[in-house]
Order: sequence, then structure tokens, then C-alpha cells
Amino acid sequence: MQAMRGWSTRYAPWVGLVGFLGCAPHAVAGEYEGSPQVAEFVGEMTRDYGFAGEQLMGVFREAERKQSILDAISRPAERVKQWSEYRPMFITEARIARGVDFWRQHEAALARAEQEYGVPAQVIVSIIGVETFFGRNTGNFRVIDALSTLGFDYPPRAEFFRKELREFLLLAREEQVDPMTLKGSYAGAMGLPQFMPSSFRAYAVDFDGDGHINIWTNPTDAIGSVASYFKRHGWEAGEPVVSRADVRGEQVDEGLTEGIEPTKTVGELRALGWSSHDALRDDMPVTAMRLEGEQGPEYWMGLKNFYAITRYNRSVMYAMAVYQLSEELVKARGVK
Repeated sequence: MQAMRGWSTRYAPWVGLVGFLGCAPHAVAGEYEGSPQVAEFVGEMTRDYGFAGEQLMGVFREAERKQSILDAISRPAERVKQWSEYRPMFITEARIARGVDFWRQHEAALARAEQEYGVPAQVIVSIIGVETFFGRNTGNFRVIDALSTLGFDYPPRAEFFRKELREFLLLAREEQVDPMTLKGSYAGAMGLPQFMPSSFRAYAVDFDGDGHINIWTNPTDAIGSVASYFKRHGWEAGEPVVSRADVRGEQVDEGLTEGIEPTKTVGELRALGWSSHDALRDDMPVTAMRLEGEQGPEYWMGLKNFYAITRYNRSVMYAMAVYQLSEELVKARGVK
């Protein structure tokens, strides 16, 4: 991200000077030129956050509305996959092998993150592996285009994406990076861990101490940022993630959790025919799950750390994939 840091020497500071992005005096009118929504947004950023209006309009003269982004977000959802189909997408020999390499390459940063935040190295590695295959698939859309397109041209979630656009412009100013160069997913998720801008500003950390937070090309900052995120979302060091359950009787499915929040206790589930493979206190809240595996139904109890993983992505199958990939990484590396 060295080139990104140099933007402040090429461009005027954001507040009070006219030459931001070098485009305000000579810009070609773009797709957001004259948009009342953009004008209102720029007015808010000027009034509430001290941006210079003409400089910010220069950004939107260069921003591009992407029909491919609107197509992607409007596409009908795929049929919900069963666990037997979902698991093989993420727990593969190639992903495990690359994860072991990533762990070895960044062992010192991972060990420090585990010590400072209490999040196991294998869980951090697994998140980055599931999200972007260790940086292979971080997204090719300019974040400014993604968030502008969705914030101004996608009414169903425009408010959310305008908030993320605001956060993105603030992080670009804070980090002194050129907002026109940063890339991410079609929804604006960024870098190795795929943080949205609001998550970046709330949880990302400068883990290598160089004065900048770079989750795009700096694995050390990405590692620290993932650990920071989990710590802030309730990860408990040294505690388990899930427990496999055996079930019997006709009331078993009455214990299943609707959604992802841990609303049942171990004791309540036991009364409905559940028994854990591990010693769990009766008063422990858990997320009770049935996943359709290759060998038939699997019953699991998700503990507090499992719920912390679902805060990254609100899906029990996502959280289970992260957990099981992390366990496979431990096996492959031979770490006890």
C-alpha cells in the first residue's frame, strides 16, 4: 500500500483546498454529476464531517455506476445449500495446504495476535481462508464505485450503503489513502478479511505499528484486525466453540434454535433428549443446530465462541465451516 500512502503528496488535503484528486477544475462530468442524492450526501459530509464540497464532488465525478453490481445484488438467491454441499466448498485440500503455508509465513504475527486478543491462530487463519482464500479473491471493484452504485441506485438497501460510503470516505481521509484506488467486493467488502468500511473503522488495527492500517496487502494488519474483531464480539480465550450432540426421543427438534442467537440452555436441551459429547454446564446458553451432513443429520451445540463467529457472518454453516477448517489446519500442521 506504499503507493496509496503517497496520495497525500500528490493530492491536496481533503479539507479546505481545491485541488483534491487533481480533478475538480477540469473534471469530465460523470454519471453522478448533478444527482440530487449525491448533492445531498455531499452537503451532509461537508456540514457534519468537514469535507470540502467541491473536492468531494470531484470524487463523485470519477465514481462510476456499475450495472454489474446492481445485477449481482439483485440476483435471486441460490437454493439454500445443505451442509453436505456447503462444507466441501471451503474445506478442501488446497485451502488447507495454503492455510498451513500462510500460518507458517506469518507465525509470529499470529502468535502475537493470539496472545493479545485470545483468539487462536487457526481461527484467524481460517477466517482469511474462507473469506478470500488467503488473499486470492479480494474483489476487483473499486470500493467507491460499489458503494456509490448501491448507495444511490439500489433503493432496497440504499441507506445502509450510504452509511458505508460515509465510513469509507472517513477511513480514506484518516488513513491518507487515495479512495479511488481501493478495491473490494461488489458490496464494498475490503481486503484479506473482507471488512466493510464501518467494521474497518471500528475494529481494524495497525498491528505492525507503521502508522497505517492496511488490510489489503499487509497480512500482519489483517491478522490483528480479525483478532480484534472477535475479541470485541465476545470471543473468550481458551473456551470451546462447538460440541457434538447425540439425540433421542420425539422432542429433539423442539430444542432447535430459530436463528443464530443462543436461546436454549444445555439443561433445557437435555430435557428434550439432547446429550453433549463434552462436559457442559446446564446453565450454558447454546445455539442448537441440526445440519444435514453426508452421513445424515448432525446435531451440534454452538457455544459462546461459535456465536462470536456468526457475528462475522450471520450463518451457522459459515461459522461451522470456519471452525472445521480451523481444526483441519491444526491437524495438517501437527500443532497440539
